[in-house]
Amino acid sequence: MRILVLGAGGTGGYFGGRLLEAGADVTFLVRPARAQRLATDGLRIISLCGDFSSPVKTLTALDGVATFDLILLSCKAYDLDSAIAAIRPAVGPQTRILPLLNGLKHFDVLDAAFGSEHVLGGLCHISVTLGADGEIQHLNKLHRLTFGNRNADDKSLTTIAALLGSINAEVRVSEQITIELWEKFVFLASLAGITCLMRASIGDIAATTDGAAFARRLLQTCAEVARRSGIAPRERSLLEADAALTAIDSTLKASMLRDIERGGATEGEHILGDMLARARQYEIPNDVLALARCHVQAYEVQRLRANI
Repeated sequence: MRILVLGAGGTGGYFGGRLLEAGADVTFLVRPARAQRLATDGLRIISLCGDFSSPVKTLTALDGVATFDLILLSCKAYDLDSAIAAIRPAVGPQTRILPLLNGLKHFDVLDAAFGSEHVLGGLCHISVTLGADGEIQHLNKLHRLTFGNRNADDKSLTTIAALLGSINAEVRVSEQITIELWEKFVFLASLAGITCLMRASIGDIAATTDGAAFARRLLQTCAEVARRSGIAPRERSLLEADAALTAIDSTLKASMLRDIERGGATEGEHILGDMLARARQYEIPNDVLALARCHVQAYEVQRLRANI
């Protein structure tokens, strides 16, 4: 099975590297600067679950290249259009695309571009970042990848599951991938909303007089959006989310807040904007969610003005 990984940053580089470590045929589609760094230093993973380093195959464009069996897509949502253009030559009749993006909006875009039969449901739970020397730093022991069919049974899933199941990570095939995608969307929108709005970690927010109450109101709004959309989050998921969003000793921050802290672009519209649009569609009270989205929008306006 020929695998194409778009990008060799944190998430794509980590799971692509673990596939390479397991002996898979992996090619990374990367920008020229990243290709040069990988040619010089190879792909390097620093992890409590085991370090790994290796030379890798890279491409900076796909013109004239044969199609791939599996494409791992882990770009940021704001790069989705350019990612689709980049991988399009690699998509053939049997190709399966496994997106590991946050949120849900990207599925509509990918389905329109390639057909829903090519697009698996996928999500991951991992905390990774690129170090100063281009190495992939895995920040804790959580490295979970979950995927499954969004539509009818797909015989290719068995082969993909066997391949991914061989890597040094926790890999799960889910028969309820739509529910799991929604549960992560609910939690992530709540986490991003409250930590970006307050510009603080969960523990610092929970230590305030009303912080936990605001976090819970945000979670209740997002969970109601899921219910009204026909996907009721499971009780266990909501209890875990509530505990994570109100833990007074937690240093947890959304990656969206880390993007703000470094002055980068955010996935604000893809996560908070989409959740708010759905809440308004169903006329669900959304005051904290709307304020969080407004806060991130104001940051983006300032960022763009500063870059003009």
